Amino acid sequence: MSALQETKRLFLWSGPRNISTALMYGFASRKDTLVEDEPLYAHYLRLSPAKPLHPGADEILSCMENDGDKVVSHMLGTFEKPVAFFKNMTHHLIGLDWSFMGKGINIILTREPKEMLLSFSKVIEKPAMEDIGYAMQWDLLQYLQEHKFPFLVLDAKKFLQDTEGQLRKLCESCEIPFDPHMLQWEAGPIPEDGVWARYWYQNVHKSTGFQPYQPKEEAFPEYLLPLLADCEPLYRKILAFSV
Repeated sequence: MSALQETKRLFLWSGPRNISTALMYGFASRKDTLVEDEPLYAHYLRLSPAKPLHPGADEILSCMENDGDKVVSHMLGTFEKPVAFFKNMTHHLIGLDWSFMGKGINIILTREPKEMLLSFSKVIEKPAMEDIGYAMQWDLLQYLQEHKFPFLVLDAKKFLQDTEGQLRKLCESCEIPFDPHMLQWEAGPIPEDGVWARYWYQNVHKSTGFQPYQPKEEAFPEYLLPLLADCEPLYRKILAFSV
């Protein structure tokens, strides 16, 4: 059997501020898993009008592969470890042929939009739907269903309320053994972090594991209410598929 056939590919399709980095750290704690951090980020910045809003955009474009088709070919390449975990943002899929998803297991990671927008707006003050991925996550879920590609949906709140149980369900769905090392890691960055980590990963770098769910109690900005109203029905439809 070839190395390509032996490698199980896990494609994470997350929105921003959805515990995706913590999940990547959990997979990086497994000895059998290679992880890559947002390999399609430069491709997205090259095509998206949102580039000026993203801190470190020029550095990202200068140090990463900008051609999304080449990135996809890389993700479908050969790897020494039996599991490859690719942390991706759903909105980074613009301009790509999605058929490659049939060669892996697709994990859609979503989060209650009010909490996500509160967190995201601290870095990008005035986001649009194209920046946060709910509409594309729903499109992606329908695409995966239509093509009968393997997928599952995780919800950040449910995950943090029962982290070990959710990790066990995730591993079972991906047909990989549960590894308790996924529940903790050493504080600080990891070598797999993208160059954008200093702008986005401060909380994860302070952590040594998944943090228990805590509802946000701060006031929600009025200017984000129209976007919240657009996100909520999409989120509810996605949530209905969650494990």
